[in-house]
Amino acid sequence: FGLAASYTDSSDDEVSPREKQQTNSKGSSNFCVKNIKQAEFGRREIEIAEQDMSALISLRKRAQGEKPLAGAKIVGCTHITAQTAVLIETLCALGAQCRWSACNIYSTQNEVAAALAEAGVAVFAWKGESEDDFWWCIDRCVNVDGWQANMILDDGGDLTHWVYKKYPSVFKKIRGIVEESVTGVHRLYQLSKAGKLCVPAMNVNDSVTKQKFDNLYCCRESILDGLKRTTDVMFGGKQVVVCGYGEVGKGCCAALKALGAIVYVTEIDPICALQACMDGFRVVKLSEVIRQVDVVITCTGNKNVVTREHLDRMKNSCIVCNMGHSNTEIDVTSLRTPELTWERVRSQVDHVIWPDGKRVVLLAEGRLLNLSCSTVPTFVLSITATTQALALIELYNAPEGRYKQDVYLLPKKMDEYVASLHLPSFDAHLTELTDDQAKYLGLNKNGPFKPNYY
Repeated sequence: FGLAASYTDSSDDEVSPREKQQTNSKGSSNFCVKNIKQAEFGRREIEIAEQDMSALISLRKRAQGEKPLAGAKIVGCTHITAQTAVLIETLCALGAQCRWSACNIYSTQNEVAAALAEAGVAVFAWKGESEDDFWWCIDRCVNVDGWQANMILDDGGDLTHWVYKKYPSVFKKIRGIVEESVTGVHRLYQLSKAGKLCVPAMNVNDSVTKQKFDNLYCCRESILDGLKRTTDVMFGGKQVVVCGYGEVGKGCCAALKALGAIVYVTEIDPICALQACMDGFRVVKLSEVIRQVDVVITCTGNKNVVTREHLDRMKNSCIVCNMGHSNTEIDVTSLRTPELTWERVRSQVDHVIWPDGKRVVLLAEGRLLNLSCSTVPTFVLSITATTQALALIELYNAPEGRYKQDVYLLPKKMDEYVASLHLPSFDAHLTELTDDQAKYLGLNKNGPFKPNYY
């Protein structure tokens, strides 16, 4: 029973999961994971996550009688972690059938994927997939005999993109898409502008309970975790440049500042730049500080923010990492050239060495640092996951014609409902408006309290 020590290991010494014949205890082989025998470990991790995701559990209890997702066939592409497993199993408890793949080749927790497969979810994912594996897994979720998805839950837009490219006819049955990342939402708005979006889509990323919680508080707690686990770096007095001062950048800067780092910010948006100034950060161009900084962190959701030219000018042992969803922010491809030597130091840590001996420490090959190198706080993911579940319920049950072929924000009322489900964990007690006060403010005393644009 030597599994315990190494069950998160992703070493390449064995057959690809695609070559293995595995079945779960019920005899089903409708999945592809690293090792189905790890299911018991994964189950424990899911149970631990459930302790901190009480809102999803109360959503399950509330909807046990009526099954708001009965008949829903959801195809999903998200990070596969103990936290998203709680979401997936909640969707199943609400009546849905699910097929799932990973939106990141490094963030899958193998034992959690095994637990989902054991529980009967058709999951296709393992840690350390190749690019080819990544698309194969997505394809296996969509292209199935006798099963046609009618809902999409996406993180980053890759699944939506694949269906458009390969199986556009699937959209005839799809009632809606729920998308939770800046990158994926951007892709949806592009489709919508081009008149190519043929089903309603819910932009969960810009709902308050995602933007102002997951992006801000989650990154505030997980940025240091990812950096410390990979590099053991000391932050007091270090010079750090954070590219982008959106919610993710704000969270990263707050954490770094609290440890005594000297933080610079780069921004394209004058409003975010002014916020950074007010918070006490110097706003600079990357080229102005690149020679002196010890750490570079990208949080823009854009591409080529750190170019080969920047990398050439960095000082020895500068740490470079990305907190944005996609792996496009740091131009990693430009580093794969004969004159540079790559040394794998440990899992997710590469030293890239220049001919003169200078080295740059690259984390997770420029992919999402916190999900690739550490974990993220469960509680904050509970907020996002509850928002996703409600968005799916809303789109799936909406009467014909309520949502057109466009991108929508979650109704404010639902945002507030998600927040209220999380208040009991803090023993927080809301004040209720009197009729007179409600009239004075022009509000319904049960909400929504915020205007739609908040």
